[in-house]
Amino acid sequence: MKFEGIYTPAITPLTADGQVDKPAFAEVLEYLIEAGVHGIIIGGSTGEYYAHTAQERFDLATQARDVIGTRIPLIIGTGAVRTEDSVEYAKAAKAIRADAILVGSPPYALPTEQENAAHALAIDKAADLPIMLYNYPGRMSVSMGREFFRSVLAASNNFVAIKESSGQAGQLHMLAREFPALSVSCGWDDQALEFFAWGARSWVCAGSNFIPREHVALYQACVVEKDFDKGRRIMSAMLPLMDFLEGGKFVQSIKYGCRLAGLRSGGVRAPLQWLDAGEEQALQGIVAGLKAEVAGILGGKA
Repeated sequence: MKFEGIYTPAITPLTADGQVDKPAFAEVLEYLIEAGVHGIIIGGSTGEYYAHTAQERFDLATQARDVIGTRIPLIIGTGAVRTEDSVEYAKAAKAIRADAILVGSPPYALPTEQENAAHALAIDKAADLPIMLYNYPGRMSVSMGREFFRSVLAASNNFVAIKESSGQAGQLHMLAREFPALSVSCGWDDQALEFFAWGARSWVCAGSNFIPREHVALYQACVVEKDFDKGRRIMSAMLPLMDFLEGGKFVQSIKYGCRLAGLRSGGVRAPLQWLDAGEEQALQGIVAGLKAEVAGILGGKA
């Protein structure tokens, strides 16, 4: 499988009493497909997987496959503290015929490079599906390094891509130079332009839940058209949103953005709490400005 384009880690809408809103979830998936994203990830951080029961995760993956069908690729997250739990999510992904799985480092455990590789390989064995690795040391407290990559790539051909979310340019450079077999995907939003310049052909971006066309436009400019002047202008328009999202309340902001797009997103699960009125107003203004600026660029007016 080739990872190319915009991959959206879909939100999980909730009802007023905090349960998974299955009809609203189906609407989110249809909205993303209609907007032209290239793939959907279920069970990612933006989907609040850490706050779900195992059964909820199994059910969400199954529903996503039923709704999406074969229209665009479906990637299932396997994140968990215990390797055994990640293995079960991988087995479930295989059972529903997911197109790929997302494999990260287990949080809190602080595994060594070799232990982390053994974790990834156990998940790989359970699913035997294409794998996008997920390097996010900010949440997992460990970073995938050279020893890890050498171990997993030597052992299996299923490791085909990586969502690189360290925020460290040196990590991107190392991957591009030393591990060209891994397709690098942008996982740090305000570095998207740099990732594309270094050969990345995909971007896993939470903001594409509610402004998918603008994210697709940046990918189209940089990767398809090779027009980095246009790409820089689109990226500049998106930076205020990226700065806001990194200021805290990330998932809450994504879900409020979905409300602005007319989707039923619901709230968030504890321990997270919702935006205050000032934060909602600020985000609404940022999104309106972004959309207007990007529309001007795409219309040749900016």
